[in-house]
Amino acid sequence: MSSPTGTGDGATVPDGGTIVYDLADQCTSDDLEEGALYHATVNGTVEYGVFVDLSDAVSGLVHDSNLLGQYDVGEDLIVELGEIRPDGDLSFEEVRAADYEEQRVAHGNATTVADLTDATGETVIIEGQVVQIKQTGGPTVFQVRDETGIVPCAAFEEAGVRAHPDVEIDDIVRVSGRAEERDDGLQVEAESLTVLDGEEADDIESDLDDALAEAAEPADVEPLVEWPAFEKLWDDLREVATELRKTVLSGRPIRMRHHADGDGLCASVPLQVALESFIASQYEDASAPQHLLKRLPSKAPYYEMEDVTRDLNFALEDRTRHGQKLPMLLMLDNGSTEEDTPAYRNLRHYDIPVVVVDHHHPDPEAVEPLIEQHVNPYLHDEDYRITTGMLCVELARMIDPDLTEDLRHVPAVAGLSDRSEAEAMRDYIDLAGEKDYDEADLRDIGEALDYATHWLRYNSGEQLITDVLNVDCDDRDRHGEVVDFLADRAERDVEDQLDAAMSHVEHERLDNGAHLYTIDVENHAHRFTYPAPGKTTGEIHDRKVAETGDPVITIGYGPDFAVLRSDGVRLDIPRMVTELTEEVDGGGVSGGGHLVVGSIKFVKGRRESVIDALVEKMAEAEIDEELGSSTALPEEV
Repeated sequence: MSSPTGTGDGATVPDGGTIVYDLADQCTSDDLEEGALYHATVNGTVEYGVFVDLSDAVSGLVHDSNLLGQYDVGEDLIVELGEIRPDGDLSFEEVRAADYEEQRVAHGNATTVADLTDATGETVIIEGQVVQIKQTGGPTVFQVRDETGIVPCAAFEEAGVRAHPDVEIDDIVRVSGRAEERDDGLQVEAESLTVLDGEEADDIESDLDDALAEAAEPADVEPLVEWPAFEKLWDDLREVATELRKTVLSGRPIRMRHHADGDGLCASVPLQVALESFIASQYEDASAPQHLLKRLPSKAPYYEMEDVTRDLNFALEDRTRHGQKLPMLLMLDNGSTEEDTPAYRNLRHYDIPVVVVDHHHPDPEAVEPLIEQHVNPYLHDEDYRITTGMLCVELARMIDPDLTEDLRHVPAVAGLSDRSEAEAMRDYIDLAGEKDYDEADLRDIGEALDYATHWLRYNSGEQLITDVLNVDCDDRDRHGEVVDFLADRAERDVEDQLDAAMSHVEHERLDNGAHLYTIDVENHAHRFTYPAPGKTTGEIHDRKVAETGDPVITIGYGPDFAVLRSDGVRLDIPRMVTELTEEVDGGGVSGGGHLVVGSIKFVKGRRESVIDALVEKMAEAEIDEELGSSTALPEEV
């Protein structure tokens, strides 16, 4: 503010009158000048004087010796600012001004969240949008987003009592208070919080929308390798990156569901690290990454009702207890099939958006009406050889390009873990070589990931998994030691399993010339240990492929499930499952997967009928010796 110099008897203007300033509600002590006159309202009385408010953020004492009359709470008077003390306290004295000119004082430019670091300890004004309201045992914390970031603003009514109950999520507000350091972050200790409306709110909201659109724009990165097949999906990935960044900026949490295998981890971990980094760059609250992002492994190759019920329950509890918006669900290496739709329909009751990045054979007509975005190579006439891990490494780089060096080896791990035979695999392996990984090292990482996630079950593993994958790991030597230990244990357990199982594998030659190997993994393999039925079937299959050199199909079955692997035979498992569902009366068949790898479930009493019908279809399948299989089998079925 610019005001005339005070004289002690009131400020004067050229015409001989006196100016009395009327402060806008958002004004702070930065808008005051010693010696100037102000309108004030009594907010409290004590034996030694009265406390007065000049605005929502400006209060001070008029000592009894400086009062010309006696006042009750709510009465108005004119005061002269005597002193702004070093500790920020203000002292006033009452003045009489029979003839004066009144001037309104508006607060100057609001402080941006980005500038709060330089304003620590000072009174600031933040104008923005409320994206979260959290009631703690003490203050109410409003997360407020402006054009540059998001800051927690703590308002205290009394312990555990909601301050400013009229304020709602998405309101445009003006907060005045002191910027303070709190728990490795910054917080505004709110002295006033006002909901804005009308043209003022519209202008702020328009500026926020423009800033959000700019901040949500993904980084302009080039693919790690040149691969025309992959480039077909680039625009889809950019759209998802934009949506994820926008979701973070709008204060909506993200629940990341991923298949609990090597490719699923290569997809989810880089994306988790990228999103946490982006959240930290936008929020002054140091705990924001852990509150806004959860990575959750899924054992099944589809979104089970058990998982969606758990996710929905946590989301509703977080909304009630922590004032969070309902989350976005991000499905990785999972979520493209008709089996996912019951869970998606459950989420639709609560308008929870779903985004899917997957490489399994999709059912787009069933899935896409229930989701917001869907990235899948099959939608561009490609197939599973473009793994989800490869896709999500690029997605992570679009969100945080600084991670590029940390992620160069991950697409190769994803491809080897999922047995991708893509033409770009050699380029990915060479790229990993720039970080001193050879192909054997990369395979060990994949085995270690499988082994660790098997024992973690529904736990995400966090630091252990990042150490195994060497993403956001601070010790390369420790990474190597952990991988060696886990990979060795995995190899030992696989050998123990095959020693028990191989003598029980049955063989027949199908009409199309393929070898068919079957095993009852319920009765002739160790259960509830590593490797699980899917992995056991895969290991048996790999041995038979190496042993015969011919087209091979392997079925590992239990009382009500079967896992399927094929090399050199075009099975089209999703189509077979659809046909079996219709053809086997009372079979209760469901399942899916890729062309040459998958799993099915059925009614226990109809196992023989289902498997017999399945084998008949396999015997009619086309031989394609260039078609290899992936290891993308479920750990549990």
